Amino acid sequence: MSANGAAGAGWRGTALAVGVPGLFVVLWSTGFVFAKLGLPSAEPATFLAVRFLIVIPLLLALALALRSTWPGVRGAGHSAVVGVLMHVVYLGGVFAAIEKGVPAGVSALIVGMQPLLTATLVGPLLGERVKPVQWAGLLLGLAGLVLVLREKLALGQGSAFGYGLCVAALAGITIGTIYQKRYCARVDLVAGGVVQFTAALAVTGVLALVFETAQVAWTRDFAIAVTWLALVLSVMTVALLMWLIRRGAAAKVASLFYLTPAVAALMAWPLFGETFGLVGLAGMALTALGVALANR
Repeated sequence: MSANGAAGAGWRGTALAVGVPGLFVVLWSTGFVFAKLGLPSAEPATFLAVRFLIVIPLLLALALALRSTWPGVRGAGHSAVVGVLMHVVYLGGVFAAIEKGVPAGVSALIVGMQPLLTATLVGPLLGERVKPVQWAGLLLGLAGLVLVLREKLALGQGSAFGYGLCVAALAGITIGTIYQKRYCARVDLVAGGVVQFTAALAVTGVLALVFETAQVAWTRDFAIAVTWLALVLSVMTVALLMWLIRRGAAAKVASLFYLTPAVAALMAWPLFGETFGLVGLAGMALTALGVALANR
């Protein structure tokens, strides 16, 4: 390979290493903003079911166009498990917790503990070694996360059941991340996504019919929210997450979630008037440093 070719390959590798995680953080952070926008118009499971009804045909058409390789029975079963963990337990837990009165900042703080939980479990489950500097980064990121959300914590609000839903959401995204890396590493991303969302739709559909009214107020805000969440979050961002999990160590991928509350706060500032002060800015700086250390 020529020097120019090697330089070009190195540049592309650097762009992917920096650009893809950065894009993922920004897009993933919009989920909290658009969830808040659409939740007043539909109950959590109903909201998610509508979202999945839009996503599945899009992914199916994409899978057929790309001639994706469909997983066998075992691969489909593993993909269905990931779908329920990530798209029902995690998303449903966060949505339902907010509906039950848990402040968004508190729910984000609880779910933001995922990197530490992932790092604790990743060694015995995947055989990945988390180095001391990565532990330092993870702990520093948690400290920064606490600072970023400090002004949003409202102790005493919500119910024990609501906080339990947040813990369930934390477990869902943590186990889902590890499960995806261990059992679905060779499953086609698009075809596997169809299976994931189909399984998630089956579960949320039942939950909506049994525990909710299954009614939707088709307001402009809901239409905007569900369209964005379906097209950008459920298709593009989840594909990025699966790609990152496949190419990187699970603990490193998980550390990216530390940046989500800070970025989401920046978005919510002009949209919903959610402000933060110098403490929040200091927390974002600590979080960025923690992510840098954890990804060394």
